[in-house]
Amino acid sequence: MRGLLSGEEDLIANLSNFCAALKETFNWWWVGFYIVKSGELVLGPFQGPVACTRIAYGKGVCGTSWKLAQAVIVPDVEAFPGHIACSAASKSEIVLPLFDESKQVVAILDVDSDSLNHFDDIDEKYLTELVSLLKFS
Repeated sequence: MRGLLSGEEDLIANLSNFCAALKETFNWWWVGFYIVKSGELVLGPFQGPVACTRIAYGKGVCGTSWKLAQAVIVPDVEAFPGHIACSAASKSEIVLPLFDESKQVVAILDVDSDSLNHFDDIDEKYLTELVSLLKFS
């Protein structure tokens, strides 16, 4: 991932290739970013089926991760209170916040699997390392 992102300054290009690399490598159901804009999460680059376009602060898994400013792992999305079902095929999810230099959440990485209980602390650890390669100014 470091090699893929190095030398490219455009954020959208890097987010797009980041999603494609994860989707191709792990064959997850959906991989994408939501970017904080005007007080809500707005769909950014992604790989997978059509997605929800806007998510409110504190709503669903992505909005919760934004509000808590921490990763959220959901073994069964049906059991998550307030889950926003963009696709019935999604069964489990991991969401990580991305921070700017002032430690403000500026985006969310959302990864969905079509299998239950797919993500764990190891996924969180390495995805956190990977998203640290992305630079938001």
